[in-house]
Amino acid sequence: MDDPICPLCLRSIPANVAQSKHHLIPKLKGGKTGETVLLHHICHKEIHASLTEAELARDYHSIDALRQHLRIAKFINWIKKRPADFNSRVPNKRR
Repeated sequence: MDDPICPLCLRSIPANVAQSKHHLIPKLKGGKTGETVLLHHICHKEIHASLTEAELARDYHSIDALRQHLRIAKFINWIKKRPADFNSRVPNKRR
């Protein structure tokens, strides 16, 4: 069976790699039963380090929108050059 693909960075997600489900609309903003996507944990952490729950619910509730965000786009360009099992600390929120 093929490994799933992270829709944010488009790298495979091997079974032994930290992964998590991201609610496209945050649970606290009405998305508790909404659509989720499987991401590398590092990709998921970058989303939440870059955007508030309100921003996610209002403007970034799709993978396409997330990929357009400047900080996340820079992250994607950086992470896509790393192996699928790469992990690292994610810098704190930049506000």
